[in-house]
Amino acid sequence: MWVNHHRLFNHIRRSDNGLMFLNLLLLLGVSAVPFPTALLAAHYYTGGKTISAAIFNGTYVLIAVFFNILWHHVVRRGLLDSATHDSADAISKQYAVGPISYLICFGLTWVSVPASLLLNIALAVFFAVPPRTDTQKNAGKMQGATK
Repeated sequence: MWVNHHRLFNHIRRSDNGLMFLNLLLLLGVSAVPFPTALLAAHYYTGGKTISAAIFNGTYVLIAVFFNILWHHVVRRGLLDSATHDSADAISKQYAVGPISYLICFGLTWVSVPASLLLNIALAVFFAVPPRTDTQKNAGKMQGATK
């Protein structure tokens, strides 16, 4: 989450009150993560495993929604550096997957807690890797074509 937050703010060149408020909501969600994590750890081997995992996964759903709302605000308000539009499109595409994927984790909680947590780990890896821009994809295709 911190890597994504840092990556986002590398693209932002201006701020407004809406951005500050949305960033506060996002950071509130991020700072709340230790509570559901501790709750899950305390109840994983008890009858409360499913409920604690649902709270854990629900927290990530909210954080994904906050990331998307913040990012869309930045794009709509033109708070980006003009040179980062290709990156902005790639980030927007990557972030669009977040809320739906974390909702799937949340739903999977009721079927299999371990599976929901494994998917959550996979999503953490997915969002830790920076998205490839169209320029990078095309450059890769060009290199492959010249070999």
